[in-house]
Amino acid sequence: MEKNKIYFASDFHLGIPDYTSSLEREKKIVRWLDSIKHDAQRIYLVGDIFDFWYEYQHVVPRGYVRLLGKLAELRDSGIEMHIFTGNHDLWMFGYFEEELNIPVHHDSIQFEANGKRFFVGHGDGIGPGDRGFKIMKKVFTSKLAQFLYSLLHPWLAFKIARYFSHNSRIMNEVEQFLGEDKEWQVIYAKEVLQKQHVDYFLFGHRHIVLELPIGEGSKFINLGDWVKYFTYAEFDGNTCEIKYFEK
Repeated sequence: MEKNKIYFASDFHLGIPDYTSSLEREKKIVRWLDSIKHDAQRIYLVGDIFDFWYEYQHVVPRGYVRLLGKLAELRDSGIEMHIFTGNHDLWMFGYFEEELNIPVHHDSIQFEANGKRFFVGHGDGIGPGDRGFKIMKKVFTSKLAQFLYSLLHPWLAFKIARYFSHNSRIMNEVEQFLGEDKEWQVIYAKEVLQKQHVDYFLFGHRHIVLELPIGEGSKFINLGDWVKYFTYAEFDGNTCEIKYFEK
């Protein structure tokens, strides 16, 4: 079978709310990857794969071996793969590139496939508003903050991270679509369209399942998540649309 499809998924948030449910979710993600490997040309994992991730020089977070092993298998088989950092796993410093040969994108990217133009990113901190989050993100991505955190012993660093993960609202709240005039990602996408044509915008972060026409021949897609919805987007060479896994 010809491998001609492109797949997108985001917001796995592995690690929450506890080991057992995270492991169950991880196994489901691996089943999804197995189900698409026969026709996948490229796979984009668009941020917040982990609810927390920090790479010390010689230490990476414990666990997730099933997912990491599957990613290595698919990459070694020749499938092109891309990973994006999200606001929960922004501290990726080279492990995926060196160990798995998978590039990591810290910002949105654009590319063309079969005559269609794609604009892909996690979607945090774009568009107007949310000034507090944007300031916090600048702090967390600064070299100083990364250096100071690296001084913590991994035992303490990950204990702090687990505390905040267990108190995360992600597991307890359902995000709602706010409307085109209030969704910052949609506003941002429309601003981009004023300068250039894009066929498909694909973002994560918001934890909503959304397919929205926003211009002539342009579609905005929010990828949902794998905490509540288990959704992904599939581009078959002609159209890109949301699908559900094991609904």
